This record gives sequence, C-alpha cells and structure tokens, in this order.
Amino acid sequence: MIFGPAIHGVCICISCILDFFVGDPSFIPHPVVIMGKTINILEKFYRFIFPKNKYGELVAGFFMFITVSSIFFLVPLMIITFLRHHYPVSKIIVETFWGFQCLAARSLWTESMNVYTALGKSLEDARIAVSRIVGRDVSKLDENGVIRAAVETVAENTTDGVIAPFFYLVFGGAPLVLLYKAVNTMDSMCGYKNEKYRYFGFFCAKADDVLNFIPARLSAVLMLVSTLIIKLDFKNALKIFRRDRYKHASPNSAQTESVCAGALNIRLAGDAYYEGVLEKKPFIGDDNRNVEAMDIFRANMLMWTTYILNFVLSSAYWIFLISVIVPLFK
Repeated sequence: MIFGPAIHGVCICISCILDFFVGDPSFIPHPVVIMGKTINILEKFYRFIFPKNKYGELVAGFFMFITVSSIFFLVPLMIITFLRHHYPVSKIIVETFWGFQCLAARSLWTESMNVYTALGKSLEDARIAVSRIVGRDVSKLDENGVIRAAVETVAENTTDGVIAPFFYLVFGGAPLVLLYKAVNTMDSMCGYKNEKYRYFGFFCAKADDVLNFIPARLSAVLMLVSTLIIKLDFKNALKIFRRDRYKHASPNSAQTESVCAGALNIRLAGDAYYEGVLEKKPFIGDDNRNVEAMDIFRANMLMWTTYILNFVLSSAYWIFLISVIVPLFK
C-alpha cells in the first residue's frame, strides 16, 4: 500500500531535480511542440468542415478542444497503465520523464535572464530576447517596456509553467499534467479575444481558466510568503494583491502578477500591441519607481523561492500521506 505513493513521490522529486539542473534541452523532443503541431492541424481541419460563422466557429473550437484533450490525456494514460502492469520500471522512467518535461522553472529562468543579459548589449537584442517569451508585439517596446514584459512573464508563468504543472503532477501523474499542458497550449495559441479566435478559442480559454483557478491562487499565497523569505516588500505585495488581483481579462493571470508588482514596488501590465492592434489593459501595481534590469532577476528569485516553498510543503504532505494516512487503510 505504501509502495505506490512512495514511488510516485520519488518520480515527482526526480522530475523536479531534472528540471532544476537540466531544464529543456533542445535536442529532446518536447510534448508542447507536438501539442502545437496537433493543434495547428486540427484547427485547420475543424475550421474547414464547420461553417464560418459564430456558431460554426464555436462548435469547431469545441471539437478541437475535445480532440486535443482526449489525445493528450488518454494516450499517456494507456501507455502508463500498460507499463504499470507489464514493465513497472519503465513506467517509473516514462512518468518521471514526462513530469520533468512539463515543469518549466529552469526554462523560464533561462529565457528571462537572456533578456536581462541582452539589455546590457542593445535594445534590439533585448527585444529579440523578450519576443521568445511574450505574445505581444515587441517592436514598439522601449527598455522599460522590455523589462516589464519579462517580469510579467516570470510572474504569470510561475503559475502556468511551475506551480500548476507540479499541482497536476502530484494529484494525477503524467496523464493529468499532460492534459493540463495541452489545455494551456491551446489557450496560448487560440485563447485570444480577437476576430479570429473570439469564438473558436472560447472553450480553450474557459478550460484553461478552470484548470488554473486553484493553482493560480495557491501560487499567489506561496509567492506572498516568499516575499518574506527573500526580504521583499510583503506589505505592499499584500496590498496590491488585494486591490489588483482581478485586473486582467483572465481571472487567474493577475493573481501572481499583482503580488510580484507589489513586492517589487513597480507597475506592470497596461496597454499592449498584439498583431499590430492595440489592446487596452489596466495597470497592475503602483508606479512607485522606475523599473530596472535587476527586477527581472528579483522576479526570478521570487519564482524560485515560490517553487522551492511549494516543493517543501508538498514533500511534507507526501510524507504525512505515506506515514499516517495510507497505513490507516491497510
């Protein structure tokens, strides 16, 4: 009875260690790349077979959402189930590997710190670096805009790329975390409120909101505690969190962005261009001081501390589960 949960806990631990030290090597095929190609193919297919009007796009988007979700949940589930019964050691290796691939703390650190490094070279280098991690148009960004974009990405992806995958890995293993990543990828590709995706991406965006609801709030609470650990401005972080945590089109994105903005005493968000179109957005935080390149580093330290705190608390939960709860059902 104890063996199963213990092995699952070890798999998660190794996944986190691999993410911390290895990150996302370019020579290893990543499931998100496969998800992206699948989404592109299915989007074209379902747009072709359904009418090009509001209801046709809603239905097309729904079928794409169901198809992609089913593929990336059921296929891993069947593989893991088969390996569990026939090749248990291989099952442990595969589940650990998929868990490692779905965690993105090291990749987030690497890509955002590339922006930090590029700022020391030229604004154009910094724009190119930040374009790798944001969806907005970067050609109009000045130095402060580049820094804010990088900080926002680190803050928001503390949920999407770190805490949420960990959460679903703990409670559902590889199949559930791959389902989460598939929904998150669909949202990042199709969850826009523009003419092209307003209806087609409706179900993708709503599903992502639902799956991130608990992890986003968990991330915000852990990030608030982390401000105390690394001696940032906890009082202001709490103030801005209470005031601005819903100042975003998504009910989840501003949860951690507001904590980060308050902790660093800077202002984030605001209007941004997407595919040449200006999108009006409210500001998050107060403009207490000018942003600086070091804010990218500080945001990353906040992300890492949140991640480590989450890992420590999850480990305590796992130890309690194995040593106290599981034996009760023997």
